[in-house]
Amino acid sequence: MKRVVATLAALVLLTPLAGCGSADERPGSATGVRAALPLPENVQDPAEIPSARPAPDCDPRASLRPTGALPAPGRMPAGSTMARIVARGRLIVGIDQNAYLFGYRDPNTGDLVGFEIDIARAMAKALFGDARKIQFLAITTADRIPVLQSGKADMVVRTMTMTCERWQQVSFSTEYLTSHQRLLVRKGSGIREFTDLGGRKVCATRGSTSIVTIAEQPAKPIPVATDSTLDCLVMLQQGQVDAVSTIDVLLAGLAAQDPSTEVVGRFSSDEPSGVGIAKNSPDLVRFANGVLDKMRADGSWTSIYNRWLTPLGPAPAPPAPVYRD
Repeated sequence: MKRVVATLAALVLLTPLAGCGSADERPGSATGVRAALPLPENVQDPAEIPSARPAPDCDPRASLRPTGALPAPGRMPAGSTMARIVARGRLIVGIDQNAYLFGYRDPNTGDLVGFEIDIARAMAKALFGDARKIQFLAITTADRIPVLQSGKADMVVRTMTMTCERWQQVSFSTEYLTSHQRLLVRKGSGIREFTDLGGRKVCATRGSTSIVTIAEQPAKPIPVATDSTLDCLVMLQQGQVDAVSTIDVLLAGLAAQDPSTEVVGRFSSDEPSGVGIAKNSPDLVRFANGVLDKMRADGSWTSIYNRWLTPLGPAPAPPAPVYRD
């Protein structure tokens, strides 16, 4: 929590400065400035890029079909993962508390709010009939798979990209948000594409698909990894990196916090987000997909999109579910 508070304080101090200065007054490149300014915790510069694990070809969007109608809240099938969660009295969900619009703390109330928080609460309401019966577990990008494998979380709702490699480690719901990887840069930087970033520093979170995509670029940018995308924004503001690269929906949230930045570049990857669930809980995957099907049909997906994500533009149609069975 201390790191989060310190990071938010840095944003408060740095954003007005970035808005008042001209592009010429900011550092033109990350080279030579990082030693003069403090870094966020746990920065990897350059980032350690994990080796890709062998994975069979698959449709990463294809999940498990719901089994009939959703059970009534509080009346889950005997012996099911859902019944175990109901008996515990709360759903445990891994989330981001630093992603503006998606999962962050309301500065007025201190409550966790955002698009993904509402997705998680919809799951709790379907289980219990009460969206408040939920325990949020604030995790980093790199924590997402471990907390599911260890059983510390029942679900992860944290812009987790569905990939064939990850399907070997965890399971996913159907897609609840479509996005693509792009770039966030300082206005006036002259950077428009990855081709402009050869030998320059580009930030993304540890354990993300984004950091791998950066390392694979032919221009050979230098990938820099942090615990959170918000840390990447601070480093961009301080001139310690030249760009931030992650999914466009998260970049739009960063740009909304700092109008001296802009989202640029062509799509560099396809990034469907699904709810992460442990491999040994296929019944919970089917249940989550039933909840998402209901949200698509009754308009609640569109309602929460309009509540949080209007900075991205008008609400699109919800992503259509794809099933493998």
